[in-house]
Amino acid sequence: MMDVNVVSLFPEMIRGASAWGVTGRALDKGIARLDCTNPRDFTTDVHQTVDDRPYGGGPGMVLKVEPIAAALTSARKQLPVGSKVIFLTPQGRVFNQAVAAELAQLPGMVLVCGRYEGFDERLIEAYADDELSIGDYVISGGELGALVVLDAVMRLLPGVLGDEASAEQDSFSDGLLDCPHYTRPECFAERAVPAVLLNGNHAETDRWRRKQSLGRTWLRRPELLAGRELTDDDRQLIEEFLAEQDVREQGIK
Repeated sequence: MMDVNVVSLFPEMIRGASAWGVTGRALDKGIARLDCTNPRDFTTDVHQTVDDRPYGGGPGMVLKVEPIAAALTSARKQLPVGSKVIFLTPQGRVFNQAVAAELAQLPGMVLVCGRYEGFDERLIEAYADDELSIGDYVISGGELGALVVLDAVMRLLPGVLGDEASAEQDSFSDGLLDCPHYTRPECFAERAVPAVLLNGNHAETDRWRRKQSLGRTWLRRPELLAGRELTDDDRQLIEEFLAEQDVREQGIK
């Protein structure tokens, strides 16, 4: 079982969202356990103050050392040996599928959510085993980032998904975008399901899906292929995909 503790000023955000979907399923099945620790519970003043003005001046407020440190100490004590303390920060390494797979191997983790102008740097120096960012944009706090990490990691835990192959075939699981998917009806708005998916030939289906995955990645996220060793078959599939795209675009014109 994976143990997770989220340190957050808004634990109700974490608890509410985590009750649903993949994370909720992992919790219901006992595959994972989730607790939240609120730094306000470790304050000593009547206003439960967790922030203060930054040294050196400037706008905004900075999260204070004492309540966050006390919350972190409490959260870590609840987790098994080998768990990691992970801060959600803009300067952290970018979270991706490979990092999710890495975290899924841990016995537990503390996810620390920032607010305002961020953490007093001494908290990160003293407690952080890792820092993660979910992207180059600004959001109001680390809670959304923590929920993204939770969902991506929980779906990789054995027994969470109904079909283990689902996680293996997701986008980015092998560094590529996923292929398109179809279900009934066979025709919708004059758009038909590709015939290769209807003929029952699994080898042809697998080849088509590989071609779509490679081709989509080539067109939409070429940086994912940078430095990747493509086989001769992969290159041929990409060429076929691009040729088919040209024919399709010409037909639209």
